[in-house]
Amino acid sequence: MVDVPLLGTATQINELARTLVRYNCVAKFDRESEPEGGVLAHSFSDLEESFRTFLHELLPRLVAGNLSEEEVHGILILIGEEFRHIQYHIRDSRFYGYLQEEGSKFRGHNT
Repeated sequence: MVDVPLLGTATQINELARTLVRYNCVAKFDRESEPEGGVLAHSFSDLEESFRTFLHELLPRLVAGNLSEEEVHGILILIGEEFRHIQYHIRDSRFYGYLQEEGSKFRGHNT
């Protein structure tokens, strides 16, 4: 199986953004300067890259074993930086704002 990114090109990201902006459930979170569909599409692209790095590079190195203390520490720090990047994109999106509120569910969403 060839693992090709779904959002690896600007064309793919822009196509997803154009799709998302058509939906009211997304558009209601638009900012004056940028539509939420674009924010989500760019976030998903960056998230895909972070998940790939974690799953295909960093986690396999840990699972393989035979690492020194320093190597394990370094890998764990790199994983933390990927997690930081993931958190940034979750916080940047207004659509997923409810995830930042402890105990709240789907604020502003009609489910």
